[in-house]
Amino acid sequence: MTIENKIRILAGTMVLISFTLGRFVNPAWLWLSVFVGVNLIQSAFTGFCPAEIVLKKLSK
Repeated sequence: MTIENKIRILAGTMVLISFTLGRFVNPAWLWLSVFVGVNLIQSAFTGFCPAEIVLKKLSK
């Protein structure tokens, strides 16, 4: 599995968790989805992705 696939899985999981927590716990959890979305957009433009750095260090 490539690092890009792992990042997509992580991002999708975070969005689903955020939605669930926002729906059943507190709507403020939806800000987590905003953070994930903004991070994905900025990484597309800059090539810098903090999740990629963490996943690379964990896989060593």
